[in-house]
Amino acid sequence: MRALPVRLDAVLVQALIAAALSFAHLHDLAAAAGQHGWKAWAYPVSVDLLLVAAWRRLRSGEAKAAGWCWFFVALTASLGANVATAGLLDLNDVPAWLRILVAGWPAIAFLGGTLLAHGATADASTGERESAPGPIAPEAPVSAPELPAVEPEPALPSTAPVPPALVRLARKVADEHRARTGTPIDTSTLRARLGVPLPLAEALSTHLT
Repeated sequence: MRALPVRLDAVLVQALIAAALSFAHLHDLAAAAGQHGWKAWAYPVSVDLLLVAAWRRLRSGEAKAAGWCWFFVALTASLGANVATAGLLDLNDVPAWLRILVAGWPAIAFLGGTLLAHGATADASTGERESAPGPIAPEAPVSAPELPAVEPEPALPSTAPVPPALVRLARKVADEHRARTGTPIDTSTLRARLGVPLPLAEALSTHLT
């Protein structure tokens, strides 16, 4: 068998190097602030997980304000550690306020991760309850002369104008979805893939039929 060639993505390699450096800076700062052993390694993990949770919330298209808020909190923690360990801070004499901030970070990360993870489930369940139809009361029989049925006029389709470039992008996403799953893409999946509001996703779906 012929070995498959290995293709290295330069952007991915750069991202891995940057992540490793940021991971090491957070570990060094936590260790300098008195968090030794496994605890120093847990700090960068908590920062990275909070970044991932915030990014997933932003990609979901719901409650973006909370996603952006916790994304900037985690980004500030990561960027602050990178700057602090770049020679601007004496790691042998860490100030008291920084020790307090490092010691309180686990509670902040736990709060942010919980709100991001369970907030989306609560929003989805609330939306399902609001959209559930209520019981329909039975109609009282009314005696009336029978009239010939009149066929209703077909309603004209109302499609919101969308940019042609966005339509082409939606077609490309729909084609990739059909090639991967063998089924047409639905409006919810199209909305999540493009990160657009629901009315715009519905308008795009009409252009794909």
